[in-house]
Amino acid sequence: MRIVHVSDCYAPRTGGIESQVRDLARAQVAAGHEVHVLTATPGAAGQRRGEIDDDDGVRVHRLGTHVPFDLPINPAAPPRMRSLLRELAPDAVHVHAGVVSPFAFDGARVAVEAGAPTAITWHCMLDGIAPVLRQGVARTRWRAAPVALSAVSRPAADRVAQVFGRDVAVVPNGMDLERWAPPPASRVERPADAPLRCVATMRLAPRKRGRALVDVVEDAMTQLEPGALRLDVLGDGPLRAGLERRVRRRGLADVVHLRGRVARDAVRAAYTDADVFVAPATLEAFGIAALEARAAGLVVLARRGTGIEGFVTHGVDGVLVDDDACMARWLVRLATEPGLLAGLAARARGDRPVFDWDHALAAAEAEYRRARDLGFQKLL
Repeated sequence: MRIVHVSDCYAPRTGGIESQVRDLARAQVAAGHEVHVLTATPGAAGQRRGEIDDDDGVRVHRLGTHVPFDLPINPAAPPRMRSLLRELAPDAVHVHAGVVSPFAFDGARVAVEAGAPTAITWHCMLDGIAPVLRQGVARTRWRAAPVALSAVSRPAADRVAQVFGRDVAVVPNGMDLERWAPPPASRVERPADAPLRCVATMRLAPRKRGRALVDVVEDAMTQLEPGALRLDVLGDGPLRAGLERRVRRRGLADVVHLRGRVARDAVRAAYTDADVFVAPATLEAFGIAALEARAAGLVVLARRGTGIEGFVTHGVDGVLVDDDACMARWLVRLATEPGLLAGLAARARGDRPVFDWDHALAAAEAEYRRARDLGFQKLL
């Protein structure tokens, strides 16, 4: 099968969409498919005028332009997209959308106009903008366009369904579960008098709610003895300096440690040494960092109503809460009730999540078939 992915963002940029599109494309190549990526992200050496990179067998077409900060946008890209789709004649075009994805949406429009089987996957939560988008879709041809709509989790898909008034499937993110699995007997059980070892991996940006995380820890520490809890925050971003000041002002310098961006091997090592993964975000469409922690056998403490619900079961292998105050209370319980923590941890290690690449590839290929069938129905 010849597959063309369309994504505003791709490596060398780092982030959720770009990492998942890259990993999905590489997995499809490994499965025997011919895979191309159209992206507005410049290459490592600044390629942006249609140059083609070979990324472990994935043919990456760099269709960016000169804009400040190398932002992944190019309003002039559609003619080149049309030319490439005529040349490649793909069996499926897979568009990857975020809240703001002008390049991807241009690609979707071009693909539909070209009559290519088109699947669109949302990697975001549409909270707050769904009513506006619904009005826009109702006034355009997109409501009846022959495209297969999906999102990376059921909560995210439900928001897309509100916009289009149509069935929306789930194409989950995938990962190498074995790469994150802890070595046998690698985890040392926490002594009763040891601190609860917590970790959070996130971009330090507003959507991830780093400030709220510091506030949750402060709330928990008002109910705990000094030294009862430790939190390592892995990741970097524009809010780091402000979070460092917030930690100092709240007197949490001995509790919250901002470690910055670290390599994946260091992340895995941090998970081996931790008890609980904390995910305060409320607009988490999937939660790949939480899935990695879950695969590593950590107890995941997260907000309810996000994509994390797809691989964490409340009270069985993790904890899902409705608000920040409840999250703080659960931190207190996990720090003071070793039997509770041990039971959740045992089930988290024993019941592996199912989001491996076989699962993700099968879901994507089902959407390609659905896109093809929708196109045939449109012709009838």
